[in-house]
Amino acid sequence: MKRIVSHLTFQVLVAIIIGVLVGINFPGFAPTAKLISQTFINMISMLIAPIIFFTIVLGISQMGDMKKVGRVGGKALIYFELITTIAIIIGLFVANIFRPGKGVDVSATHADPSKIQTYQDSASEMNWLEFFAHIVPKNITESFAKGDILQILFFAILFGFALSRMGSAGTSLIGTFEKLSQVIFNIMKMVMVLAPFGAFGGMAFTIGTYGLETLYPLGKLMIAVYMTMALFIFIVLNLVCYFYKFSLWQLLKYIRQEIVIVLGTSSSESVLPSMIMKMEKFGCSKSVVGLVIPTGYSFNLDGTSIYLSMSVIFLSQVFNIDLSIGQQLAIIGVLMITSKGAAGVTGSGFIVLASTLTALKVVPIESIAILLGVDRFMSEARAITNLIGNAVASVVIAKSENEFDNKAYKKAIDPNAPDELVIP
Repeated sequence: MKRIVSHLTFQVLVAIIIGVLVGINFPGFAPTAKLISQTFINMISMLIAPIIFFTIVLGISQMGDMKKVGRVGGKALIYFELITTIAIIIGLFVANIFRPGKGVDVSATHADPSKIQTYQDSASEMNWLEFFAHIVPKNITESFAKGDILQILFFAILFGFALSRMGSAGTSLIGTFEKLSQVIFNIMKMVMVLAPFGAFGGMAFTIGTYGLETLYPLGKLMIAVYMTMALFIFIVLNLVCYFYKFSLWQLLKYIRQEIVIVLGTSSSESVLPSMIMKMEKFGCSKSVVGLVIPTGYSFNLDGTSIYLSMSVIFLSQVFNIDLSIGQQLAIIGVLMITSKGAAGVTGSGFIVLASTLTALKVVPIESIAILLGVDRFMSEARAITNLIGNAVASVVIAKSENEFDNKAYKKAIDPNAPDELVIP
């Protein structure tokens, strides 16, 4: 019993329950709860840039083959596009069958169109060519200061390749980077002890601000979204795991701590550093993890893709707008692009949804105000699905490159397993 109580996963789950109770009974505590949650996320965010940089630099400098780096990155991007497109199609299919927007009373949702102005402004400023051009940093110091993942990723790849070309002259610098990387990961372990406080604050803020009563009018949509994401994880991703000969259940069990933290904080970014470390211990090589996990946070958002496709269909059903097959195919095409612009932070999905509706011009953009009250409650499902999708992607790409350590995998899923005997 003492061992269970001291386990971080148990502590986070208890913190989430306490957060729900505090949010229900003391809604005035919400601003303080938000401060607590945001402080924890900030502590994690301060470690993301150095962890990504050191992980990628060390992985590439020790691999030493830029063609291999390009091959891994190319495979990852093709995989991301394929899986997120499947997620979009599944979201459209379930929304058409389940019809969560049919019969919804708009007045019962207490929608306030004035609140969407910020998202509408942000969406109008989105330029997708600029988004991809933005990957190349103008000032890398500024990129580190802002925590721009894709810019840091780009610079780290170049730095790692340049370091690998130094040969033996770069050995001392690689050794220094390895020690610095260990220091950063030790800081992360200290910060993760505070995860229950972050989960408590996040849940108390959500319940205290929006209240459980906001769920009732849009309860059918929430059920549909959670059900669809569960189907995606346990059917689509499970089939991918089966094809690549590893267990989805064992992977979920291994990252259960990260899943419950994301559940409490509503942000997959809160466990990004932890996921990099864990996927390496799961058997994926450092170079693959360093490329796949950070890139996946912008290009492999399976949960966000499902949410976006279902939200467009839901809003069309609420306003009795019949979308033709051609229009729904257009939705798939637009979302294949716009869904890649969402980051792993709470709230960015709304900006992408606004930009998608602007591009489609079939559903009034003001209608997204209906979703404001329940968006936070669905962000947990989005973030968890994104997290699991990127974990699966890491193993898939590692296995396809023969960069997967089966001994580490067996040790990860069963820490008590005896080491294999080597008979001379």
